[in-house]
Amino acid sequence: MSQSALEASIASPETPGSKHFPPFVASPQLDEEANLRLAQFPDDQRRSAVLPILHFIQHHHGFISAEGIQWTADKVGIEPVKVLEVVTFYPGFRQSAPGKFHVRVCRTLSCAMGGSYELMNKLCELMKIDPDSLDPHHHPIAVSPCGTWSVEFAECLASCGTAPVALVNDDFHEGVGEDKAEALMKQYSSGNSH
Repeated sequence: MSQSALEASIASPETPGSKHFPPFVASPQLDEEANLRLAQFPDDQRRSAVLPILHFIQHHHGFISAEGIQWTADKVGIEPVKVLEVVTFYPGFRQSAPGKFHVRVCRTLSCAMGGSYELMNKLCELMKIDPDSLDPHHHPIAVSPCGTWSVEFAECLASCGTAPVALVNDDFHEGVGEDKAEALMKQYSSGNSH
């Protein structure tokens, strides 16, 4: 699979949120992390290192780009399409840049009954995001025009008793009704929580 075919397979990598993340670079830190992960597996199981390498890339670059896929494939010694399969299979991997603050709202039954769809609509309103731009299959992330915020629905976040729940970046929030959406955003935009 050539680089252009990889790029064609990635869903809209450039977003207004791109300005908050460095472009993919095969840094010494990334190479060291990949080598640590690869050392954990026998040579015939190197493919097992793909997940932790991709997590590291996404943590530092915001999403998994075509360049990140190609680099991972080269490092592990597999075809790029095998890495792309992992990226597209796991919903936790992003193929486009999120906002600086990425909000995942649980939409499974308990949260839906607790108001997660209303919460998502309120967040979209406050973030100036068109809720119709959320396409769970091709563009699950919607980014605000300023690039500061992004939203997506998530499957079960494992706190059904405190619905609706949301993650802001890696911070967990319980009982976030639509009436608490603005306060949640202010908590981050004011710099009080990271």
